[in-house]
Amino acid sequence: MKRDATRIFKRYEGNPILDVKDFPGVAQLYNPSPVMYGDETILLISVVDHAATRGYGRDVGQTRIARSKDGVHFELSDEDFIKLDDSQYPNELFHHFIDNRTTKIDDTYYMVTPVMVHGFGTPLGYLGWTKDFETYHPVTAITAPSNRGASIFPEKIGGKYYKLDRPMTPTAAGDIWISASEDLIHWGEFKPVIAHGYRFWNSQKMGPTPPIKTDKGWLTIVHGVFDPAGGDQYYLGAILLDLEEPWKVIGKTNSYILGPEEWYELHGNSDNTCFCCGAIADYDKDQIRLYYGGTDKYICLATGSLSELVQACIDQI
Repeated sequence: MKRDATRIFKRYEGNPILDVKDFPGVAQLYNPSPVMYGDETILLISVVDHAATRGYGRDVGQTRIARSKDGVHFELSDEDFIKLDDSQYPNELFHHFIDNRTTKIDDTYYMVTPVMVHGFGTPLGYLGWTKDFETYHPVTAITAPSNRGASIFPEKIGGKYYKLDRPMTPTAAGDIWISASEDLIHWGEFKPVIAHGYRFWNSQKMGPTPPIKTDKGWLTIVHGVFDPAGGDQYYLGAILLDLEEPWKVIGKTNSYILGPEEWYELHGNSDNTCFCCGAIADYDKDQIRLYYGGTDKYICLATGSLSELVQACIDQI
């Protein structure tokens, strides 16, 4: 039987695991950033309240923490996690703290948060960190605009930190690049990694998530956008990067691995949307857990074989 990468992941039968209707006052719930913290699964979830006060127009999103002992049943905090001191310029301009990409390095969890800049209409990546998911420590903006989805690798490579970037311009929207740093703050050595449009499901743009180390390469879940006559559709796929030279793509899924098919992925605040900000590798189980947002109303879970996904990238199926 011909292998099919669209069949690697199986949706959790109890999806959605979080539903916006279960949280009074919440208008939107979407795009989790997942990590393990001890024996807890942590999701940094993008939330918009009906009564949101920090933000401008539609850009009023915040980040909140959801915790689970079993990876399925989560308790969502009603407190915003990311808070900046508005007395420090230009913090008062930053808003819409959503779609975090979270990377653990040693005992510290680093978050790159795409934030909008009031009056400038473009996102940039803001770096913060935590050790306990109780206290957020802001650092600084680490990308120039427009860059949405910057994702840090979980360890140094050749003595340097690396991150994947998703710069956008009016003429080059949604390609993935890479940059390097000595200190996580000052970045350079920019190199192109992969351009959008190699298949229909990423014909409009692509974006990265924090890479997962495997023995065959850095596995990176990506989202892709397709724009048919009915409006944008958001899919998920994967690429594989060289362990020593991570700007080299050594594999990719030609097909998507997850796309909008179920009711919680088809209709909501953003129709036809499966979107994630990372994944959790359970190496001892040969499993990858994909927590993703459905239509900006639901948080969902799909699981699959880690080794099968890596091989699908290598085989380009």
